[in-house]
Amino acid sequence: MTHRVLADGIVVLHLLFIGFVVVGGVFVLRWPGLALVHLPAACWGAAIELSGGICPLTPLENQFRQDAGAAGYPGSFIEHYLLPIIYPAGLTRDIQYGLAAVVIVVNVAVYGHLLHRRWRFRSVMAQQISQPGKPSANATGVGTRIPSE
Repeated sequence: MTHRVLADGIVVLHLLFIGFVVVGGVFVLRWPGLALVHLPAACWGAAIELSGGICPLTPLENQFRQDAGAAGYPGSFIEHYLLPIIYPAGLTRDIQYGLAAVVIVVNVAVYGHLLHRRWRFRSVMAQQISQPGKPSANATGVGTRIPSE
């Protein structure tokens, strides 16, 4: 029973990781420091899809399932509802390339937006420092005045 629970836990962890790879960039917009974790995860997810490799969580899950044997009832909620999402029937290399493309495009767009926002902010700050006392728009678009000395 313990091995079955561990295998189901691996499936949930796998699903959460996949979700983080695909949409984690949205969280990076709010918490930029999260990029240190998300960017490697997104690169790993795209690399696994492009190479046709197997995530290390898959053999671990399979080992736990084998260790569980035929104990308990066949199937579980997690196997029935979550496994088809992670391992869809008819998964082909073309579909894997498409999934990798989605991961890459979404994350390039998010990180591009983040870098553009950061560049705009630095540009506005440099302008304010070089022209003290002159009103200008900050990164949020609100006019500010830096007092001159």
